[in-house]
Amino acid sequence: MKINFFKYQGAGNDFILIDHTMSPLKNIDNQLVEKLCHRRFGIGADGLMFITKHEDYDFEMHYFNADGKLGSMCGNGGRCIVAFAKQLGIIDRETNFLAVDGPHYARISENGEWVDLQMIDVDTITKDGEAYVLNTGSPHYVALQSNLKDFDVFTVGKDIRYNGTYAEKGINVNFVEDKGDHLFVRTYERGVEDETYACGTGVTAVAMAMAKHKNQTGHIKTAIKVLGGDIKIEFDYDGKEFTNVFLCGPAKLVFEGEVE
Repeated sequence: MKINFFKYQGAGNDFILIDHTMSPLKNIDNQLVEKLCHRRFGIGADGLMFITKHEDYDFEMHYFNADGKLGSMCGNGGRCIVAFAKQLGIIDRETNFLAVDGPHYARISENGEWVDLQMIDVDTITKDGEAYVLNTGSPHYVALQSNLKDFDVFTVGKDIRYNGTYAEKGINVNFVEDKGDHLFVRTYERGVEDETYACGTGVTAVAMAMAKHKNQTGHIKTAIKVLGGDIKIEFDYDGKEFTNVFLCGPAKLVFEGEVE
């Protein structure tokens, strides 16, 4: 059987998207998902998503990590699936859809290549030594790091992700360098088990952690650079809770194809 797929990327975070709106999603072959995401033996991607119908929302997002396992919320994946839904004619300029962490609102540019995705509210940030730990739809560890350009993100990130505190459930490990007019962020992602070019829930977590670190409140806009490009985060913070959170950035079709 041939499967029609679409490859999208959001700031270098790349995904395989499959239209599954004509039938219910069931009997997922996790090994096949892993194979399709493999960069040597498959299409190559950080994750795979199915878009399905939902009675109460425009559509539902189902996200699988590159290791083939069902994943938690993926922010850049959410932005890419919104662009995909526009391409399919399911939505126009705005949408309300369902993901694993609940409902999400998003708006998309007329050309379909820039998406502002509303993320969940966050009211809890804890500390692990000097690092910040929080959940923005996926769990994140945020550490400040100087000279991040030359830092060994893979080795150190993997060590943290698999240490005694986080090994069982896993955690995404983000390193941030404050450049003044923007934050530079690099991320080791669980499920991919490698550094990725961008992580949407990760940069959202970083922006929140840095707002807390700097004792900022009010309406905060944060410019972020990742290996794959530029992302913007906006939210309101009253010192206790982050609300009206938006992850804003590019979401572009790379190519379409068929796979056996």
